[in-house]
Amino acid sequence: MRKARIRTHNTKAGILTEYSKTHYVFQYDIGYEGPPISLTMPVRDNPYEFDSFPPFFDGLLPEGIQLEGLLKYNKIDKSDYFKQLLATGQDLVGAVTVEEIDTFDE
Repeated sequence: MRKARIRTHNTKAGILTEYSKTHYVFQYDIGYEGPPISLTMPVRDNPYEFDSFPPFFDGLLPEGIQLEGLLKYNKIDKSDYFKQLLATGQDLVGAVTVEEIDTFDE
């Protein structure tokens, strides 16, 4: 299991958890009152569950030559979207940033 802290405008918004390559969950933080991270994922109490890498986060990943460079430089498997997101998480287009959460620190 891997987890990532999702921020928007440098405010903690929620947590993305990868339980397996076919089970992802995004949960907004309790009490979060900021803007949604995506129009397709409005703020709500119930978690968003996905059976593949969530489309919103997939859309933040690099493509083409930038992706190839990222994979080679960081030695990331092309199918490891979660690790790609973590590797680029501080330099994404827009207001969202992503940082890894060490599950031992929770």
